[in-house]
Amino acid sequence: MRGIIGIIVLIQGAMGALGRTFTDSTGWGILPHWFDLPTLAYVGMAAAGLALIAWEEADKKRRKRVGPGA
Repeated sequence: MRGIIGIIVLIQGAMGALGRTFTDSTGWGILPHWFDLPTLAYVGMAAAGLALIAWEEADKKRRKRVGPGA
């Protein structure tokens, strides 16, 4: 579940940062329609999304190495 949430957060953060950086609009994605965040906040969201994805993948590998039921 963390991986799915991480992907959504990553996409929203990246779209907001890219939209603010390369266009004159308030950003792309759904969050700029609701909140007026600075570009650095969107970059932080993208980093948090990457961290969630990495955490989920590391947890999957650990569970696979330890085995079922452990």
